[in-house]
Amino acid sequence: MNVFIVHAHPEPKSFNGALTRHAQSVLTAQGHQVVVSDLYAMGWDPVSDRRNFVTSKDPTFFKQQQEELHAREGGGFTPAIKTELEKLLRCDVLIFQFPLWWFSFPAILKGWVDRVFAMGTIYGGGQWFDAGKLRGKRAMLSLTTGGSESIFSEVGLFGSLDQLLLPIHYGILRFTGFDVLPPFVAWSAAHVGDEGRARYLEQYGQRLVSLGTTEPLRFLPLSEYDPVTFTRRQG
Repeated sequence: MNVFIVHAHPEPKSFNGALTRHAQSVLTAQGHQVVVSDLYAMGWDPVSDRRNFVTSKDPTFFKQQQEELHAREGGGFTPAIKTELEKLLRCDVLIFQFPLWWFSFPAILKGWVDRVFAMGTIYGGGQWFDAGKLRGKRAMLSLTTGGSESIFSEVGLFGSLDQLLLPIHYGILRFTGFDVLPPFVAWSAAHVGDEGRARYLEQYGQRLVSLGTTEPLRFLPLSEYDPVTFTRRQG
């Protein structure tokens, strides 16, 4: 398999860094091809605007989706975005590696999605969810948290992590067609000590060797929704 890891942590010696290096080692040993985009090391610009393009459909009014469609037709993406699109389209599995900041992505990773998940190339034209352009590919979040597993539970102070991750799992990954795997979570990674982090690396390795066989999260198929109102069918 071709595995694409988008890594988002500013400190190379962080545990997120260790998780990405471990993933590279484990997956390469299994015979997979691994490509990593280390966004901080790349100096990735997270701001999405006209700087995404080398062409312009309408220089008087900026509408990103219109410009993305125009760029697809005429090779109008900047080299940086074109490179990331090629990695994304080539991969069989996408992994986002990041620390949970403010219950979501770090800004640099959200900015990567904003710029790379371009209309016409990654979504659009009625191709979404189980009919999405990236159907057949798999995606997984690998993340660290500052808090414990209990605080992210349904009865915990922060609420269920599954609910916090739903905008990413459903609104980004499933929306574009990915089969979304359960996340790998290193709970309270900064506070569990070296032995705890070693256990996380071992557990992550076990998840990685089963990337191709792990059962994806279940979401309702498009057939369950009315094609006009996009509300659940009755009966």
